[in-house]
Amino acid sequence: MKLTKYGLREWGGSGIIAVIVIILGAFVAMKWNYAAGITLAVLAAVIWLALAAFFRVPHRIIPADPRLILAPADGVIRDIELIAGNDLDFPAGHDMIRIGIFLSVLDVHLNRAPADMTVQYKKYRAGRYLDARHSRASKENEAMLLAGEAEIAGRRFPIGVRQISGAIARRIVCPVEPECRLERGAVYGMIKFGSRTELYLPAATECSVRVKIGDRVYAGTSVMAEYHPAPEQ
Repeated sequence: MKLTKYGLREWGGSGIIAVIVIILGAFVAMKWNYAAGITLAVLAAVIWLALAAFFRVPHRIIPADPRLILAPADGVIRDIELIAGNDLDFPAGHDMIRIGIFLSVLDVHLNRAPADMTVQYKKYRAGRYLDARHSRASKENEAMLLAGEAEIAGRRFPIGVRQISGAIARRIVCPVEPECRLERGAVYGMIKFGSRTELYLPAATECSVRVKIGDRVYAGTSVMAEYHPAPEQ
């Protein structure tokens, strides 16, 4: 199981503790009580594996067609809404479609770029830690927004991805900065434990949404939308 560097403190630190407990369990098994020692060692190993699983990096095969806009996170589609341009937290300049993905504690928590994009805007928002399924989580919870321009078939259009903390998640990891270019399907950060990720696309005929509420998606492989470039005038 490959683990992400973003969780090194958690899986690395807990791994050291687990090794110490396993050694202690072996010592107890040999010196005092075999069953108790083995139980302690096995329990330490199982707990560490469960924690480490939050930081796993599964192999993903990125679809070849560059017109396909991919899921930025694993999870279930929670909502699909039209957001007016004046209600956006970034300078898109026109209406956008927001697609919200809910991540449970069992999902992979890495975020991937939905398209080839250049980051132009990054904004952190301190906030609450409501359950990520709560209707107010999108506007009130701690969040990190990346916005910029996607490029498909030589055309550019605005795009945004927002990481949102949940009731359990309390740490957003996003080392990307403005002017950074992200390749489609590349890992760019994570939200630790349960959370929400939102994808913002222009509300135009060029982008057709390919998911519906309730669909399960996987970062870097599931298709969220398809871009159909308009004929040049």
